[in-house]
Amino acid sequence: MRADKGAVEPSRNGSAATWNREELEEVRRRLTAEIDELTVEIARAESEIASSDVTDGAGDDQADAGARTYAREREIALTLNSRDLVAQNERAIARIDAGTYGECESCHQPIGKERLQAFPRATLCVACKQREERR
Repeated sequence: MRADKGAVEPSRNGSAATWNREELEEVRRRLTAEIDELTVEIARAESEIASSDVTDGAGDDQADAGARTYAREREIALTLNSRDLVAQNERAIARIDAGTYGECESCHQPIGKERLQAFPRATLCVACKQREERR
């Protein structure tokens, strides 16, 4: 389904995916706001990771060194997750621009509107996502 046409096409699960311009703009604003928040979070985390590299103390016991390593690895993992979310949001915005937002990337059927309202980065309909998770 092309989102710019505003057509109603039933998906396999019976729900309709209809998007008008105002709704798509709201989704775009939501995704852009989340990108901005995540970018600030990534910059903060990278700064914290870099400063912890500088402040690594000599003479710390093994427990302190282990705790610091754990905290650093956790920050790195969270930063990588945030970067992934930014990429997913950018991809969703690109689909809005291309007019394919709301189309399942696997079966090319409409993704349920309720699913996209709850998870605007979704690229698969519920049926395809369930199939993917069973593998």
